[in-house]
Amino acid sequence: QVQLVESGGGLVQAGGSLRLSCVASGSILNINDMGWYRQAPGKQRELVASITSGGSTNYADSVKGRFTISRDNAKNTVYLQMNSLKPEDTGVYYCRIDASLRYVYGSNYYWGQGTQVTVSS
Repeated sequence: QVQLVESGGGLVQAGGSLRLSCVASGSILNINDMGWYRQAPGKQRELVASITSGGSTNYADSVKGRFTISRDNAKNTVYLQMNSLKPEDTGVYYCRIDASLRYVYGSNYYWGQGTQVTVSS
């Protein structure tokens, strides 16, 4: 089993910053990609940013230049630094990892429980 614990969400004014963290624990053998997704009310969940095990990153166009994803492989942790936040960044932010576990064949996707980010205008 794997557990993903997200933290760092909250209420911030437009133009402010937040840093999200997601720590993975459990019977993890290897983590491949790690990413952050968000879901706004009434909308589908969308990719915000992802990072490979080698450090290559990918961002949604709407957050390029404002958000930075990073990871600490020794701590099984992925971060999302969010700067110049806008009201349209409001939503529940979810961490997702692609991981291989002990006693489980192959790799699978695992999701965190989500953390609320609210940006006021």
